[in-house]
Order: sequence, then structure tokens, then C-alpha cells
Amino acid sequence: MADEQGQAARRVLVIAAHPDDVDFGSGGTIATWTDAGFEVSYCIVTDGDAGGFDPKVPRSAIAGIRQDEQRKAAAVLGVTDVEFLGYPDGRLVVSFELRRDITRVIRRVRPGRVVVQPPQRDLRNVYGSHPDHLAAGEAALCAVYPDARNPFAHPELLEQEGLDVHTVGEVWVVSSNGKADQYVDITDTFDRKIAALRAHASQTTHMTGLEERIRAWGSRQAQAAGLAEGRLAEGYLVLDTH
Repeated sequence: MADEQGQAARRVLVIAAHPDDVDFGSGGTIATWTDAGFEVSYCIVTDGDAGGFDPKVPRSAIAGIRQDEQRKAAAVLGVTDVEFLGYPDGRLVVSFELRRDITRVIRRVRPGRVVVQPPQRDLRNVYGSHPDHLAAGEAALCAVYPDARNPFAHPELLEQEGLDVHTVGEVWVVSSNGKADQYVDITDTFDRKIAALRAHASQTTHMTGLEERIRAWGSRQAQAAGLAEGRLAEGYLVLDTH
């Protein structure tokens, strides 16, 4: 049991609503973790099929394009395990089925740490409060507790798929509003964060000043963390979920 817990502590599952959410919120952190030998997996709830800005690209092609972009971005950060749940972009709700599907991933990956999007609306940040983000964050927290650890929740996962219960030790909630209690210095991995974002070409090629905007955001986080001038950071609220 001690060996399993030790291995799980260095295993991270990142759950996000759309392709590119991971890279905007936690790209530098993930690169830092993989550099340190952590195993990181992604669970992307939708395929981002409501995204894209080029009217010449058929809507039917968007999901595949965005999946491919996310896999390329993940590879930049040292991640190869990327699972898509295939829920419709823009119509995500906290359903029993979504909780079950995220629970399935948690039981498969068996992480010690799960990273989620905030489930509550930030009235000062409309872009960070996309309804899909809120639903993904809430469903992920429901899957962490109580679903993934409860043998009587989604019994088919154990009875039909052999996925035993799993207790996640901690949840890191992405925080961009200066209310974090844990910061990761991403100065040395910032270039890879930007490279990962640029891999989402269908979403970022139209953006002017992308690097400057992300650098300014990281700088504000670093200031909130009390880091030296010139450093960059990403912030989280850390929940003990043992």
C-alpha cells in the first residue's frame, strides 16, 4: 500500500472542458512536473467542436483538428496520455453520466493529484467563467468525492470494467484571480507553455500579442506569490481530499 501511495503521489490527472484549457491554465506547471519525473495524464471533456475561427473549415472537421492540436500541445509539455470524453462543446452540464465518465478516468489513472477548473463563477472574469469550465470543474470534484472512492457509485465500473475504487489525495483548482494558496514558478518552462498554446493553431493564430498577454498574467501571479521581479507563476487553490 505504501508503494502504491508513493507512486500515486507522483501521478497527476488534469481534467478540463476543452482542448487548450490545460495549456492556458497550467501549461508551465505541467512542464515543470514532467521535468521532475511526474506522470501526467489529461482528461478533456469535449472535443472543442464549437471552436475555431476559419469559416472555410467544415464544422465536421473541427473536433478532429482540435484533438490533434491537443495531442501535439501535450507532447510539447511531456504528456502522452490524453483522453477525450467527446461531450458536445458549449452544452456541458453536470450530469450523472459525466460524473461516471470522469470517475472512470480517475480509477484508470489512479492519480494522487487532480487538477481541475474552478467550479464557481468569477464575476470579474467572464472568460474564465465559461459555462463548460464551471460544469467540468464541478463534475470533476463530484467524481473525486464521493464517486471515485465509493464502491457503490457507478457499480458497473467495477463489475463490468474491473476499475476498483480510488481516493485522490489532493485537488489543485486553477486560480487566476490572486486568491491562490499554492504557486508554481514557471519562468523556466514559460517558452514551452507558449509553444503548447501555439500548437492550438485553430484557436491562437488569430491572437495578437499572445505571448505578451500570457507573460503579463504570469507576472501578476508571480507578484501575488511574492517571487522576485521577472519571475512568472501559475496559481492554485489546493484541497486536501484524502
